Amino acid sequence: MKILLLENIHTSGVEVLHKTPFGETVEIETRKQGLDEDDLIKALDGVTLLGIRSRTHVTERVLENAPHLQAIGAYCIGTNQIDLDAAALRGIPAFNAPYSNTRSVAEMVIGHIIFLMRGLYNKISSLHAGEWIKSAVGAKEVRGKNLGIIGFGNIGSQVSVLAEGLGMRVYYYDSVDKLSIGNAVKMSSMEEVLNIADVVTLHVDGSPENANLVGEKEFAQMKDGAMFINLSRGHVVDLDALHKHVESGRIAGVALDVFPKEPAGNEKTFASPFQNMPNVLLTPHIGGSTEEAQNNIGEFVSSKLAEYMLAGSTFSAVNFPRIQLPAVKNTHRLLHIHKNVPGVLSQLNTIFAQNSVNVISQFLRTDENIGYVIADVDKEYHDSLCDDLKRVSNTIRVRILY
Repeated sequence: MKILLLENIHTSGVEVLHKTPFGETVEIETRKQGLDEDDLIKALDGVTLLGIRSRTHVTERVLENAPHLQAIGAYCIGTNQIDLDAAALRGIPAFNAPYSNTRSVAEMVIGHIIFLMRGLYNKISSLHAGEWIKSAVGAKEVRGKNLGIIGFGNIGSQVSVLAEGLGMRVYYYDSVDKLSIGNAVKMSSMEEVLNIADVVTLHVDGSPENANLVGEKEFAQMKDGAMFINLSRGHVVDLDALHKHVESGRIAGVALDVFPKEPAGNEKTFASPFQNMPNVLLTPHIGGSTEEAQNNIGEFVSSKLAEYMLAGSTFSAVNFPRIQLPAVKNTHRLLHIHKNVPGVLSQLNTIFAQNSVNVISQFLRTDENIGYVIADVDKEYHDSLCDDLKRVSNTIRVRILY
């Protein structure tokens, strides 16, 4: 087995894979940088498992040219960089880490709120320039201020809890109905949140429908002198509109951690019209970049990849029917991945009978695109079984685990 891990994935992820039963013989290649489409296709020659973060894009073309690839690990929260449907239709589940860096991002949001409300960026840069400007003008406590949260998922709700602990009043909106936590107030529209908030923070996913979610109209709906924070995805904000409102002074402070176009690596340069603007905090996509978060992400995603390769578990997959079954002693475990059409399970059972297979346990789960069968069978069966299973109509992939 050959594994490729890109974008400087934490060593904890490598250690988990080495400790698995296949770890002694597996070849693990690690690279610090992401790869573009052509280079990724070359690098995937013979690769069974791929690990990426946010910079590397796994397109349909990449998948078409990676016949040995069996699973993908996104060592981050988002999976928009992976063509999930194309992967599923090739029998390739994708796993991510939806919770592992939640606390790190939430803490950074709170830090940004305090920095912006106190004007600390301007004070710090002035002192570095040798200027002593001791003043309370424009510096405010966060206590008693209104925090507006757009997107009340794992991170947004955690920000809410921390902000309430600081004495902020929390108002939130989510396109999906979410229960309130603590004293947070659910609003019926994003506009209502924007109208009332002293600070607005975004925590939405990177789906295409969220492109330019906050633009000219939304910034015009915010209070004069409000602050704006985005640690979600770069393309969800119209930066030209934001820049206009920062220049005019309507938006009094901004913190941006994500951008529509980001450098491919640390050796590349970054340019933005927001650079050197007063009370604008720019950080290089590090919301989840703490030692604790990266360690957790490495361990979590690698363990899910290992569970899939060893037991067929897809319980945490984002693009696959979810199955997690305990091992059954003295059996062989067979996996059959197929297009979700009627009659496949019947064909499988006919083949089991023709090959004198005694099925100990069997489980089928489907989604819109594919069906996934795990069958534990007695070890005695005809040698023709695997070839017969592959010939079943609409078969995508067949594996014998043990």
